[in-house]
Amino acid sequence: MHVKKGDKVKILTGKDRGKSGKIIRAMPKRGQVVVEGLNLVKKHQRARKSNEKGQILERPMPIHASNIKKVE
Repeated sequence: MHVKKGDKVKILTGKDRGKSGKIIRAMPKRGQVVVEGLNLVKKHQRARKSNEKGQILERPMPIHASNIKKVE
């Protein structure tokens, strides 16, 4: 892979095109990376205990390494 954890990158395709951020996790075997604050999806979490409430969480999801460019 041409990038690693901690590198600053720019998104080339998708809904976050043109935005930049820092890589927080790299998965070389899958060819994917997770960029801080980008490619967020809403995850619905069910209440596990009776006194607990369900909630909607925003989590960054992996993006393929070919869709990002390293920025200095």
